[in-house]
Amino acid sequence: MATLRKLSETFVKKVRSPGTWIDRNQHGLALQARQTKIRGLSKRWIQHLEIDGKAITLRLGTYPKVTLDEARRRAKKNWKAVKENRHPLTRNQPTFQEAAEQVIELRSYSWRPGGGTLKRWEYNLSRFVYPRIGMKRVGMVTSSDLVACLEPIWHTKPETARQVLSHIRAVMQWADGKGYRSDDPTRVVHVALGPIRNGVRHMPAVPYSQVSQVLRIIEASKAYWATKAAFRFMTYTAVRNGMARGARWEEIDLDTATWTVPAHRVKSGQAFRVPLSQAALAVLEEAWEHTGGVGLVFPSPTGRPLSDGTLSKLCRENNVGCVPHGMRSSFFDWCAETGVPNHIAEQALAHTPRGLRATGIGTELLETRREVMEMWAIYLTGTTSPN
Repeated sequence: MATLRKLSETFVKKVRSPGTWIDRNQHGLALQARQTKIRGLSKRWIQHLEIDGKAITLRLGTYPKVTLDEARRRAKKNWKAVKENRHPLTRNQPTFQEAAEQVIELRSYSWRPGGGTLKRWEYNLSRFVYPRIGMKRVGMVTSSDLVACLEPIWHTKPETARQVLSHIRAVMQWADGKGYRSDDPTRVVHVALGPIRNGVRHMPAVPYSQVSQVLRIIEASKAYWATKAAFRFMTYTAVRNGMARGARWEEIDLDTATWTVPAHRVKSGQAFRVPLSQAALAVLEEAWEHTGGVGLVFPSPTGRPLSDGTLSKLCRENNVGCVPHGMRSSFFDWCAETGVPNHIAEQALAHTPRGLRATGIGTELLETRREVMEMWAIYLTGTTSPN
């Protein structure tokens, strides 16, 4: 509980316990002392004001870097600005969009190049947040603003809503750290909008017994050769959509029938070796005839990588009942039904099984996976592997 008193430099200096002391008749100025794990007792100046009927708290600096006299000077300046209908929070303060762009820049250093994280941030913010609060000063964003952004998707698109709320929270935390605000308006969103629907949205997949039929439908379509070949290669190898689309000839060792996907295209951030079955090698033979074994294995008609939505569009237009990622789910189900150990199946999917160190996975597991991928290909094609 805050205590009202006339502060003095001596009192401020000698405070040794946590608490909040409001400086009597000094424009809402208060000294706040908090116990921290790293610095011990931390003292900072805050100011309570009311702007547009909304109570806000400003940070004015820490003691002793900011003295009592300086804190009083800053508090008076802010108080005067409010009386003149000027908002002290907006001085030299970025808009929400400008703040978000800075957060994205700071975080992007840890994101995998070419991954979907950057696109997801930019799309979610530009689609659901910027139209409402993008040009508003980050310190003036309110809980009601955030509710207005999230309410249209809170129950209809729960996974997207979670992502958007996470993005906004990161921006608010950045603003707090910069001293542009001292509260987090995202904390009341769940109260205002109610519980968000639980559960993970699974990618549509078909039973593994229907994968062969899907491949036949895809092959019979009028799609571009590289689109169909990339889909088959992705299915036989059980890799992610983007890994297959980005495959390059220099990554593939035909002598050892092994494809090494570089770390920057793997979700785990570690290079991943993929054993190539006879069916996968047959796809590569077809691709070689078109490309001459140079550059991209599955280039678009313009010579560039196939776009993100190419294989998804292929599935949708041919009404196969799944998305490209669903092939991985079908493969995993097949592994479970045929007795493939879970950690082998997980590793084949480029997952890191819990409790299994990546450094302990070597050639023996690669060859074990090779046998599994050959069995998978034989199951799909109905052919036998040559001796």
